[in-house]
Amino acid sequence: MPDHHSPIAHAAYHDLLRSLRDEAVTDLRGTPTRVTRNGRVYWYDSFRVGSEVRKHYIGEDTPELRARIAAHREARETEATRRRNRARLVRLLRAEGFLGLDPTTGSLMAALAGAGVFRLGGTVIGTHAFRLYEGELGLRYGLTQGAQTDDIDIASFERLSLALEDATSPPVQQVLGEFAFAPVPSLEPGRTWRWKQTAGNTLIEFLTPSFDAEEGLRRLPALGVEAQALHHLNYLIADPIPAAIAYRNGVLVQVPRPERFAIHKLIVAERRRKDDRLKAEKDRLQAAFLIEALAQDRPEDLAEAYDDAMARGPKWQQRIEASLARMPDSAALLAAL
Repeated sequence: MPDHHSPIAHAAYHDLLRSLRDEAVTDLRGTPTRVTRNGRVYWYDSFRVGSEVRKHYIGEDTPELRARIAAHREARETEATRRRNRARLVRLLRAEGFLGLDPTTGSLMAALAGAGVFRLGGTVIGTHAFRLYEGELGLRYGLTQGAQTDDIDIASFERLSLALEDATSPPVQQVLGEFAFAPVPSLEPGRTWRWKQTAGNTLIEFLTPSFDAEEGLRRLPALGVEAQALHHLNYLIADPIPAAIAYRNGVLVQVPRPERFAIHKLIVAERRRKDDRLKAEKDRLQAAFLIEALAQDRPEDLAEAYDDAMARGPKWQQRIEASLARMPDSAALLAAL
C-alpha cells in the first residue's frame, strides 16, 4: 500500500490550495518599480523568471499612474500577507518531503498560470499531473513514482476555448518566448503544437480531444495556440480538479481527476508504438500506483471511472484489458470494486 504524508502535511496542502483559489487576480505580475533616466521617471513591472529579474514597461510617471499603482499596492496589502502565509506552507510541505519543481520549471508554470492558461481551461496532464496527486491524495512518493520529466503536457477542450473571451491575458506564445521556447515544425506547414526550449530539454505540448475519426491539429483560441487532437482525451480532462504546486508561494493549476488519470493510463499504454516500450511501462506503473491507493481511499470514484471507460465501446475495453493482463494485482483490485 502506498505510504501517506502526515495529517499536518495533508492539511497544509489543502490550506495552500484554498488560499490560491481565494486569491484575487491582479493585472501586474510582479512589483511596480520606479526608474529615473535622464531626469524622467518611469515605472516598470519587475518580476522573476527563474533566477533572473525581468522588467516590463508600464509607463512614464504621472499622477494618474501613481494613483493606479497606489491603489494596486493597497489592494495587495492583504494579498501580501496571504502570499507570506502560502510561502510558509510551501516550506512546511518541502520539510515534510513533498516533491518540488526546479526553479526553471516552477517559474514557467507560474508564468503560464499568470497568462491565464489554467483559468481559461488548460489542464496539466502527463507525469507533472501524476506528481501533483501527491497533495490531492496525501501520498508520499518515492523516487520511482515521482520520476522527473522535462515534458509539460497541457490539454484543453476546443469547444470551451471557442466559447471563452479574455482580452486581458498575455498570449501564451509571448510567455513561451520569454522562456526561450521555439516552435517545433509539424507535418502541417505554419502550424505547431509543440514548443522546445532552445537552452534546455523542456518540451511543451498542447493537446485537445478529438471527436472525429482523424487526429489532426485544432486551434485553441482562448490560449492562442494550436493543439494536437487525440482520441480518449475527452475522458481524461472532463471535470478537472484544482491543484497546487509547492513552488515559491504556490502556483494554482488544474489536473484530471486521479481516478480518470489512472484508467486513461491503461489505455495510453496500449496505444504506444513498439519503440515506446519504456513510456508504456511508466504508464502502467503510474496506473498501478494510483489504482492501489484509490482502491483503498476512494473505491467508489475508481469504480465509477472504470465503469465509465469500459462502457465506451469495444476498443476502450480491449485496450484496458490488454494493459490489465500485464498487471494482475491492479486487475484484481478493479474486479473487487
